[in-house]
Amino acid sequence: MELLVASAVGIMTAAGVYLVLRARTFPVVLGLALMTYAVNVFLFAMGRLTVNLPPVLTADAAGYTDPLPQALVLTAIVISFGMTAVVVVMALRAYLESDTDHVDLAPSEPVEKADRP
Repeated sequence: MELLVASAVGIMTAAGVYLVLRARTFPVVLGLALMTYAVNVFLFAMGRLTVNLPPVLTADAAGYTDPLPQALVLTAIVISFGMTAVVVVMALRAYLESDTDHVDLAPSEPVEKADRP
């Protein structure tokens, strides 16, 4: 189970980095979202992968699941939602200003030096 989760985190991170390095804004937004999903799965798996155990220690329970990673994942989900909304608005504004969705824009006219011989 741990190998499967570790592989999923690695694949999501690699795909997210690949998409962030693209030259268009939509793949960059998807890559950031994919990397936040990878971080959320990593944080959730940090608290040991257990099944059917309560998150609170009781007197009759044989064990418990650590509630801290669950709280961290809930907080990370809220933060990533806000970050994705901000990045989408910034990408939309950049598209409306420049009429293209390329991330790395080249200057429209080359800058020439006045001191050229």
